[in-house]
Amino acid sequence: MKRTGLILSVVAAGVMLVSSCRKDPLNDMTAEESRIYVTNYDEQANFSSYKTFSIVDSVAVISNREGAAKELTTYDQNLLATLKASMQARGYTLVDKGAKPDLAMNVSRIDNTTTSVGYDPGYWSGWPGYWDTGYWGYPGWNYWFPSYYTVFRYNEKSVAVDLVDLKNAASHGNQLTAIWNAQLRGTGVWTGSNIESMLKTVFEQSQYLKASN
Repeated sequence: MKRTGLILSVVAAGVMLVSSCRKDPLNDMTAEESRIYVTNYDEQANFSSYKTFSIVDSVAVISNREGAAKELTTYDQNLLATLKASMQARGYTLVDKGAKPDLAMNVSRIDNTTTSVGYDPGYWSGWPGYWDTGYWGYPGWNYWFPSYYTVFRYNEKSVAVDLVDLKNAASHGNQLTAIWNAQLRGTGVWTGSNIESMLKTVFEQSQYLKASN
């Protein structure tokens, strides 16, 4: 059984509604307020029973526009280094993947562009403020308009971190089981200067993730 944790920086936007500035909580949202951090973990996992971990040497780039790739940009290097430090701060020992680590950490960047088509058969008819048919001498009538389509295209960038149980792999058959993962979404998650604060939030949200003394 897995439990999910969620921190939305946009909580701060609610405070803005009662502020004297009367900021629009969506249009005036800062990049930091837009970021969302989601963590999942296996409630059956005993995180204190693991001692060592290893982490991938590059970052997988997953995209619906391009082929699969592994990269090690400056951003990726900083991301991996901060993850290593965060795990070590929780008491886990970093080892080479050939040293049979208890835990394996996979790191990915997701870059998806989605295009969708919307269909609206009614145009503005029925919307508050549109011209009433009575203006033209036909009170109580409705308008008819030719249907139209709208095209929406948006891009979403995110980061995913998965912690896999290698210590008990043999007991899971031919399946490697992830016991914890985190998703970082929102504006600026691919910005290097945000890495430290984002991962600080993720690990603070995951207090159970620590080795025994």
